Amino acid sequence: MKKLLLGNAAVARGAYEAGVRVVSSYPGTPSTEITESIVQYPEIFVEWAPNEKVAAEVVIGSSVAGGRAMSCCKHVGLNVMADPVFTVSYIGANAGLVFCVADDPGMHSSQNEQDSRHYAKASKTLMLEPSDSSECKEFTKRAFELSEKFDVPVFIRLSTRVSHSQSLVELEDREEIELKPYEKNIAKNVMMPANAVKRHVLVEKRNLELIEFAENTDLNCIENNNGKIGVITSGICDMYAHEALGDKVNYLKLGMVYPLPEKKIKDFAAMCDKVYVIEELDPFIEEHCKAIGVQVIGKDVFTMLGEYTPSMIKKAVLGEESAESISADEAIPVRPPVMCAGCPHRGTFYVLKKLGLTVSGDIGCYTLGAAAPLQSVDTTICMGASVSAAHGMAKARGDEFNKKLVSVIGDSTFIHSGITGLIDIVYNKGINTVIILDNSITGMTGHQDNPTTGKTIRGEATKQVDLVRLCQAVGIDYVTVADPFDVKNFEKVVKEEINRQAPSVIIAQRPCALLKTVKYKGHCVITDACKKCKMCMKLGCPAISLEGDAVRIDTTQCNGCGLCTNVCPFGAIKKED
Repeated sequence: MKKLLLGNAAVARGAYEAGVRVVSSYPGTPSTEITESIVQYPEIFVEWAPNEKVAAEVVIGSSVAGGRAMSCCKHVGLNVMADPVFTVSYIGANAGLVFCVADDPGMHSSQNEQDSRHYAKASKTLMLEPSDSSECKEFTKRAFELSEKFDVPVFIRLSTRVSHSQSLVELEDREEIELKPYEKNIAKNVMMPANAVKRHVLVEKRNLELIEFAENTDLNCIENNNGKIGVITSGICDMYAHEALGDKVNYLKLGMVYPLPEKKIKDFAAMCDKVYVIEELDPFIEEHCKAIGVQVIGKDVFTMLGEYTPSMIKKAVLGEESAESISADEAIPVRPPVMCAGCPHRGTFYVLKKLGLTVSGDIGCYTLGAAAPLQSVDTTICMGASVSAAHGMAKARGDEFNKKLVSVIGDSTFIHSGITGLIDIVYNKGINTVIILDNSITGMTGHQDNPTTGKTIRGEATKQVDLVRLCQAVGIDYVTVADPFDVKNFEKVVKEEINRQAPSVIIAQRPCALLKTVKYKGHCVITDACKKCKMCMKLGCPAISLEGDAVRIDTTQCNGCGLCTNVCPFGAIKKED
């Protein structure tokens, strides 16, 4: 039976059919749906881990114990996962071990355009790269087979377009794989220096075997169209190239992008007068080709920035313009992302902006606090950095700076990597104020549960992390829970905490407006009492706009959260059922 599947769902299906037993991940767009799709398969234990490092360690444990396992993350999540990933390359895999990493060319939902192929090379780990949903499923199954055959963890590299596009997938039955025998093996599994030195020898030997495999595997295939031009591609770029160039060129499609073949590339280049390498982001394949003496055309005609298009490829390779596109008579208005109507974070940033504070920000919906008109967030670096960076800012500029400084971090992000930063503040005598934005869910990646929600990925009740007691346990004596929509009280709380000569935590607690359990009613309207002071416009609510000098509330967007009624100094905004 064939079914139309997202690339991510196809990876999940491949893991199911391959007899996977354990899946552990942390949500991160564009990889999130892989793990969410696993939920439909009761044969697999699946979980959201607190962060990617923990997730990797869980699945490594499963592999060592003899059960096939998989962990999924986005490209920046691989940075968090890197420590155990590099070491398990030395250990190898007892049962099949696969890491799915989804890159994000164009930065649709990311803070950088990192190319994860470098991780495969640096860790000497096999990497496959599918180009559509069908290959996502098949390559996942092959990944587990290769992992066990070569005693190596395997990366599956996806990209936003592969992860989030759909194509037909042939569904097959699950293969029930027996647990591999578990035997105590200190020399292989305990990576202290004396053992690691010996394992490194085996890693280099394994890499040579993988290169030989790359020469002959059908994962790397040549399409000879008797053209004079050759194109070397992988992943989504193979789809773009075929759409743009058709049968006018020859193709070498690399489904295995690390390690890369040498002889196969040289033989392919010998068939052609000119060879192009078409790859998004870094010149990874291009540099390999040049290193083995094959002259190719790559980044001298293709950009290292963002995503490619068929028209871009057609112009660069054939010198032909694509068919004229249709354009509008007027420029399309820019639609920057904004916090949703009713977003609980809006009240927090309204207060922080009003107080003129420096805000050390983090990764999540609340990063949008940097956008106009709130423009409150000063820095965003990586998951958890808001807490640690603010500690460094205060130590650099002195304690007085703390009276103008706060950190903001989401509840899920705090669990992910904010706790250690808070411990650092306490241990090293900082007096920072940290605001945990507790919206009762992992918001930006699409409403995943986390240790603070009291539910597992399958919605089962579990122990719920108590943020108040957790903060107290690491040494915070002043922990306050406050509703950010009660702006007067919230402002009072913030003023009190930033003036303490001790570290403190404010838990800004209000659930995400998009949760099914949140039932705001009615909508808000502007009454004749409006003085046109435009104070409500400072909220940046998408339901509130100006028509001339008059403020209007779009009742189709307003969800009746009532924040604007708490901000208007003249009581000119009323809520109607």
